[in-house]
Amino acid sequence: MTQSATTTDTVLSVRDLTVDFPTGDGVVHAVRGVSYDLRPGEVLGIVGESGSGKSVTSMAVMGLLPKTARTSGSVRFRDEELLGLTDKEMTRVRGSKIAMIFQDPMTSLNPVYKIGFQLAEAVLAHNDVSKQAANKRAIELLEMVNIPQPDRRVEQYPHEFSGGMRQRVVIAIAMANNPDVIIADEPTTALDVTVQAQVLESLRAAQRETGAAMVLITHDLGVVAGQADRVLVMYAGKPVEIGTVEDIYYNPRMPYTLGLLGSLPRLDKRDQQRLTPIHGSPPSLVNLPPGCPFTPRCPLAAAVCQAREPDLEPVDGSGFTAAGLRIHLSACHFKEQVARHDPADLFATSASDAELPADFGSGPGLVEPPLEDDGSEDELR
Repeated sequence: MTQSATTTDTVLSVRDLTVDFPTGDGVVHAVRGVSYDLRPGEVLGIVGESGSGKSVTSMAVMGLLPKTARTSGSVRFRDEELLGLTDKEMTRVRGSKIAMIFQDPMTSLNPVYKIGFQLAEAVLAHNDVSKQAANKRAIELLEMVNIPQPDRRVEQYPHEFSGGMRQRVVIAIAMANNPDVIIADEPTTALDVTVQAQVLESLRAAQRETGAAMVLITHDLGVVAGQADRVLVMYAGKPVEIGTVEDIYYNPRMPYTLGLLGSLPRLDKRDQQRLTPIHGSPPSLVNLPPGCPFTPRCPLAAAVCQAREPDLEPVDGSGFTAAGLRIHLSACHFKEQVARHDPADLFATSASDAELPADFGSGPGLVEPPLEDDGSEDELR
């Protein structure tokens, strides 16, 4: 496990965070020992399949879990422990020190209040300013996230905005009080590529404006590649690999991470490669299998994987941070073996892909032919 960073270079420190939910079917072990440090201005991407514990981790940090949840561990903002604070005490932290961008902007915004009122309310909740100053700040915030005609848009209601614009309004609310940490939970879900690019640019603007560190929770590895400095990969409620973007994308040391990368199309590969999805489903968080929870889906699984769950340990040859911490960590008994494989070496193609001819996808029209001077340009003249 990583060592503890000094308080001077860490704005948010999570240590061995565990979240359980008692249910009629048993205890759901939603989060199992998450630890990370976040430094000023840094972007940490948290990725994993649905149900891996990404959002529950962020809700625990914000103190927004239901009362039935059982949490343990430590969440420190600078020198203040957040776990155990009352809801009233957490209101000092939420919005002003740690802000959160929720997944669905339509449910985050109140449909019966104007956009300007909701932005101004976020300002007035943490600042002793006049309503006039708060309204002026609301217009400035909309302008920062590239909402056209912000002075007119503040008088409109959420239903008069598109999905991408509503998401940018939520980002504007998050940056209203210049927080030190912004947690973005699936900020680009259900948005098309063009709108997604606008939202991501708004996130970058929020960081530039506030200087905040950011936790970016997503299942989209493409978003992480363009935004994050470090990546934390989660599976079955637990971190299974942590490293820089370069480590995770070009030198993965966990079969699950390798499988995630193999299931995505790559534009930086010149040769034709089939996608190699991870077969099977994540385990039940009520009845976790013994040993490593990825064992039933792992092509490298052995007896030791069923007997003992691996710890998150440094990868051989990994570099160090300025504080002397290992950069690249992996929870796999065979992490050094993983480095010698591509996704296609370990994971089988899907049954439908396997039935296709070997040269499928390499026919004319998919590869741009070289330009030739055939005189057609003279004819057009």
